Amino acid sequence: MAKTADYGLGEFTFPRGWFMIGTSADATTTPAAVRFFGEDMVLYRGESGRPFLIEAYCPHMGTHLAKNTSSYVVVDKKHVEGDNIRCPYHAWRFGPDGRCNEIPYSPVPPPKAACVKSWRLTERAGCLWVWYDPEGGEADYELPPFEQWDQPYWVNWNVECLGELASHPQEVVDNMTDKGHLEPVHGSIDMVQFENEFDGIKVRQILLAGHKTLAGEGAEPMLNDTWYTGPGILQSIMVGEYPSHMLIAHTPIDDGVIKVWYGLFVKVKNAEPTEEERALARGYEQAGVAAFAQDFEIWGNKRPCINPMMVRGDGPFDKLRIWYKQFYNPRARAGEFHARVNGRYVTKGTQQAPWDSAA
Repeated sequence: MAKTADYGLGEFTFPRGWFMIGTSADATTTPAAVRFFGEDMVLYRGESGRPFLIEAYCPHMGTHLAKNTSSYVVVDKKHVEGDNIRCPYHAWRFGPDGRCNEIPYSPVPPPKAACVKSWRLTERAGCLWVWYDPEGGEADYELPPFEQWDQPYWVNWNVECLGELASHPQEVVDNMTDKGHLEPVHGSIDMVQFENEFDGIKVRQILLAGHKTLAGEGAEPMLNDTWYTGPGILQSIMVGEYPSHMLIAHTPIDDGVIKVWYGLFVKVKNAEPTEEERALARGYEQAGVAAFAQDFEIWGNKRPCINPMMVRGDGPFDKLRIWYKQFYNPRARAGEFHARVNGRYVTKGTQQAPWDSAA
């Protein structure tokens, strides 16, 4: 299992950006143990309805704030109190800001050092998102709006957790420029167009091609517009009779291990989708999961690709890896990486750009 340092990405182990840490259903008034960015954390929902994410271990004696079922703090349903959480060992109470605000058996105020780290969550489109920055700065780009959520004609996605993958996220992001795998892995045929565009914190892939099973003989090529916003949120639009909008989110658990989610919005004919249309959307979603599982199987059974052996027709892996470095280095250096890659790149070996073309 390769780590960030093996890829030479930069000085930070984990990238700066917006990341998914669960679905809305994962945050309840029963605190849950989670782990991201190499840290044990606790996810819970306060009585106000807001979700919170804090460091897992009480500073008093190191007790895990979530992993307990037998303490009377838990049995008496005092584990979550308002928007606060109590330690199951000595009942110290911590606010969502991470500060201890009550020690029930002590007459003195809690020590100033009695605090745990906290991360601010944004709940959007049925998912929980956190801004992570090893420099501790505020977000320097916006979380995508996911504007299809709860809108007429759209069936909401049912985001599915696909589990953990022992692969560095670099291997996943590489797919954006990997023209060569599209036919043998995914069944793309008669490729008309394959392009990449780098623009700041975004990288885009435009694919126009037929498909061995999804498009019949003589059918029009299918257009896929796919892009990353930052290092961990991929969206893709597929145009067709029932347009769809896909989400793939991956978040580091530890250096070289990620957690992955998949979701799909589907646009249907009726402003209030019928049960039949909802069933159709679920079918599309499962087909999408199956297609993504083709990549998952590859990533789970390959050695790390530290230095790709690039050949003509592969796609601009080199540009992508430079683009990705911006998130592993101080944000003050981001412009340096943008200047090296920003622009549009057309990969040869398509109808639009045959091998003998000047493109």
